[in-house]
Amino acid sequence: MKVLVATDKPFAPVAVTKIREIVEKGGYSLILLEKYKTPEEFCSAVADADALIVRSDIVDAAVIASAKRLKIVVRAGAGYDNLDLNACTGSNVVAMNTPGQNSNAVAELAFGMMLYTARGGFDGKTGSELLGKTLGLHAFGNVGKCMARIAAGFGMKTYAFDPFVDKKIMIEAGVTPVDTIEQLYSMSQYVSLHIPANDKTKNSIGERLISLMPPGAVLVNTARKEVINEVEFAAVMEKRNDLKYLTDIAPDNAELFASKFAGRYFFTPKKMGAQTEEANVNAGVAAARQIVSFFATGDETFRVNKP
Repeated sequence: MKVLVATDKPFAPVAVTKIREIVEKGGYSLILLEKYKTPEEFCSAVADADALIVRSDIVDAAVIASAKRLKIVVRAGAGYDNLDLNACTGSNVVAMNTPGQNSNAVAELAFGMMLYTARGGFDGKTGSELLGKTLGLHAFGNVGKCMARIAAGFGMKTYAFDPFVDKKIMIEAGVTPVDTIEQLYSMSQYVSLHIPANDKTKNSIGERLISLMPPGAVLVNTARKEVINEVEFAAVMEKRNDLKYLTDIAPDNAELFASKFAGRYFFTPKKMGAQTEEANVNAGVAAARQIVSFFATGDETFRVNKP
């Protein structure tokens, strides 16, 4: 059986080596498709694959239709909105993610951007410290937990809102849970987003919530750009010249930020929350192990689509 690794942004060489070792030890062959140029190349490569590993690559209905032998696709990372789950289910393809493998990398990036901004982009002028500042975590999953751990080291006061997580878990992590999302935004000098992009969350971060943030507040987004209502956010930024926005996913209206909000935003050149060698290896290895376990025992622990 063939396991295809299709990555427009390739895994680090050490990750590929470890993935190959796991796949071949399981009795399967590994095929690499790296830096491909067109969807057609992807569809052609997946035609005879039994399993597929991707990163941020789009696995849409066309890809699934081309993959006549495909039994499983694993997104090496936590978010899986690049997978067409309905198409997977319709073709009896199991879709999985690898939650937690990139979490520390994402959290460290968030704090890197926060430090960079607090110190004025390292421009030599007087900045501010994170010590004693308030941090609000919008969702308390794997990344949120890493954020809380790092924030404790900086001496920040951390709050979290997540109706799907037991408050005891937050308290054990040294975080103060809040009852409403309005509370979180109104009491946090830094708000860090860690929510998925789905029908309930898309465009959910807009004027109502952002307007509640205290003077000099900073919104940090290492989740998905789709959760931001960009039109409303820009309107609030125009009204309040004290707000700042940090993200590793440049918004669709990035040119507006450049023309109107200079010095009040920072966008990384590309989506890079998981762009560390360690996260690269962790996610790739987890994906390979999940595929081998699926074929060996039928393990569907990290399945994200309907059976």
